[in-house]
Amino acid sequence: MSEDFPSRSHCPINYALESFGDKWTLLIIRDLMFKTKTSFNEFLSSNEKISTNILADRLRRLESLGIVSKEVSDENRSKLIYSLTRKGRDLLPIMMEITQWSGRYDPQTNAPEALLKRLEADKLGLIKDIEAGWEHK
Repeated sequence: MSEDFPSRSHCPINYALESFGDKWTLLIIRDLMFKTKTSFNEFLSSNEKISTNILADRLRRLESLGIVSKEVSDENRSKLIYSLTRKGRDLLPIMMEITQWSGRYDPQTNAPEALLKRLEADKLGLIKDIEAGWEHK
């Protein structure tokens, strides 16, 4: 953890929870990873309706933890563009596990059926395909 966010303990579960364990943080990671959202306003448009102060706080936290990076947009110098770092992209298997678990137990899931079937049949292949798509960007 960074100096701004000291860890309560060095238990691996505690470290993970302190890094990305609240609902807003995982939803921002979801939006970056799967919904191609990259800007503050795009995150605000998500169905969950995060407030601006919480969004700003979580983005700062993710950046300080090295999960997200930001840069100024080439098209609009007053706009910041966020992206997942390697550390953030390494959360992909965890996000796939959460998606698969939720798809299995949430009868009203909005996860695409094709995705859930692929997770069941070939999770590692799906992860490799997603990672390969990142390499071409």
